[in-house]
Amino acid sequence: MLYRFENLSLKLKFGSISLSKMVEMLGYTAIRQLSQMIAAIAFFHGSEYVLAVSVHGRSNVTLSSLLISKQYILAMGCSFLEYFLEILLLPWLKECWWISNTGLVLVVIGEIIRKAAVITADRAFTHMIKVQHEDHHELVTHGIYRLVRHPGYSGFFIWATGTQIMLCNPICTVAFVLVTWRFFSTRIRYEEYYLRQFFGSQYEEYSRRVPSGLPFIK
Repeated sequence: MLYRFENLSLKLKFGSISLSKMVEMLGYTAIRQLSQMIAAIAFFHGSEYVLAVSVHGRSNVTLSSLLISKQYILAMGCSFLEYFLEILLLPWLKECWWISNTGLVLVVIGEIIRKAAVITADRAFTHMIKVQHEDHHELVTHGIYRLVRHPGYSGFFIWATGTQIMLCNPICTVAFVLVTWRFFSTRIRYEEYYLRQFFGSQYEEYSRRVPSGLPFIK
């Protein structure tokens, strides 16, 4: 009887150790990945607003320059929901650190491309598509715009996709790629209609020479 009790105590002891290690591992994973995600979101939106204010002045910038919409909140809500469900039900999925780190690299690359676009375009860059030509509005073709026509969209596309890869969210990774690609494909067609109105043959030549910066969008 005493032997059985000692044996049971030993099993519980080792079981509690492995359980504590599992909790510790999951805790580290969640803290690291979620902290990276929160930092990425905070920096992206905060820097968008700060840059808009520095270029156009506070009186000409609204909170819409934070780029936070109802659709965006819904998308990020689904992202966090998938993450929490999978870390509870499929914790091994979040331990693919080479995938998570690849996502982190994409987040940084997307952020750099996006901010390079904003800084290079300066006053020509706005969060709203211009439908009327202004005197200071010129076609920007230097810097990062020599490589892609829409680096701001390209950067956001890479950034958004990278956040989901960083969280090891397979469902939201696919969803973010499809949704952001469709959004930008429509937006690019709409924006380039006005760019052709504003700059005519100059933009036609530029668009033939430089790719859009997003896959399957000429």
